[in-house]
Amino acid sequence: MIKRDLTSVRYMLNNKHKGFWTVSPKDLVITALELMFANDVGAVGVLDNGILVGILTERDCTRKVLLQDKSARTTCICDVMTSQVYVVRLDQTVDDCMAIMNEKNVRHLPVVEDNRLVGIISIRDAVRYRLSEQAFMIEQLETHIYGGHPASRA
Repeated sequence: MIKRDLTSVRYMLNNKHKGFWTVSPKDLVITALELMFANDVGAVGVLDNGILVGILTERDCTRKVLLQDKSARTTCICDVMTSQVYVVRLDQTVDDCMAIMNEKNVRHLPVVEDNRLVGIISIRDAVRYRLSEQAFMIEQLETHIYGGHPASRA
């Protein structure tokens, strides 16, 4: 059987198709929304002089801008971002991410290394990763059971 790292955030980030994007706390919400739309992501990191100070999600924009009758064109990100950010490290597991997301009721986790933002994991990323790992394990078990002969599987 082929041995793969089935658990690390590092591996998941390395195999993620999308990157991550950042904004400044002084930027307007519309800037973040346009960035999220253009890159088909649901969250951006908020960096101040390279330091992670928050995260802004579509959920933040809906609840703290739209539902409070604010304008995305005049509201600063610092006024609506989530500043209490839960983060994970590259050496943590996908299960760690899913547990934090479930316990803290968040859908995005910034990934940090040496106090530097290196990625953002979404719940969709974690589920997609877990499903691909399960498919890989099933394939490996079938190969082991059937001796690697596809014809014998019928």
